Amino acid sequence: MMLANPAKRIICAQCLRPQSVCICRWITPTAHAVEVVVLQHPLEQHSAKGTAQLLHLSLQHSRMVTGEVFAERELRALLCDPFEPSVATPYESKHAILLYPQSTDDHAATPFLASEILRDPSRLRLIVLDGTWRKSRKMLHLNPLLQQLPRLSLHDVPPSRYLIRKAHLANQLSTLEATCLALTQLAGNATLFQPLLKAFDGFIAQQLAQRDAGVAGAA
Repeated sequence: MMLANPAKRIICAQCLRPQSVCICRWITPTAHAVEVVVLQHPLEQHSAKGTAQLLHLSLQHSRMVTGEVFAERELRALLCDPFEPSVATPYESKHAILLYPQSTDDHAATPFLASEILRDPSRLRLIVLDGTWRKSRKMLHLNPLLQQLPRLSLHDVPPSRYLIRKAHLANQLSTLEATCLALTQLAGNATLFQPLLKAFDGFIAQQLAQRDAGVAGAA
């Protein structure tokens, strides 16, 4: 379904992008046990280069919320409450973990990520910050509840396939790549997210082609 916005551009109702840069062809439904919550910085919301929307649309057990500072009650619900409350089905609480390096600029002691928490991926909820490193650090600083979460660091980080943005630090990945790598670590399955990463390559190729062609909204 396509919607018209005030600027007369036709907007895709699913990926929320102009029809000329629609990314729905790259949506790749991917089975995953770990729930995912993407906290997206407002400056990323309308970025054509952003990967969080493709990630969210490909992961059934995921939620995406845009904001920089979240009310404590709202954020606590995102960390702890069931995505789809049901009276008939008892809810088993999740362990929320933050996808973020252990070494940060805030110098605060972070909770230890106990190995027993990681034994059952279905009990985990991965919290992902979607933004530049500068913006994600600010989001972490402004939301004390996030600082209280145990953190998951990435290991054996491969070169990024994210060719449409320049990385400022070595081993920087897009939100989609970083989340797929984190879920791979948690699931212990190196092949599970390969179809989504292959679709991601197609998304990148589309973005590069549209940039070279000067398509409006591609950059």
